[in-house]
Amino acid sequence: MEITGIISAIVIGIIIGVLGRLVVPGRQHIGVIWTILIGIVAALIGAAIASALGVADTKGVDWIEWLIQIALAALGVTALDRAKAGHR
Repeated sequence: MEITGIISAIVIGIIIGVLGRLVVPGRQHIGVIWTILIGIVAALIGAAIASALGVADTKGVDWIEWLIQIALAALGVTALDRAKAGHR
């Protein structure tokens, strides 16, 4: 993977992670790095799911792919927050 691919993954991960975190109601007790990592993973898995469903490459903005990625990020944020809450 080239440096531009890594930077793109980080930027997309930040966006997806933050959007996923905004969707989850209440305050989450996870850090920024976890939010970014969850966003990156959600972006990758969401892209694969969108591709499998045939909605990854559409004309214009790929809204369905974005919604899948944000939903996965929200699930990831919620899961990690609940896992961390269990350890407090």
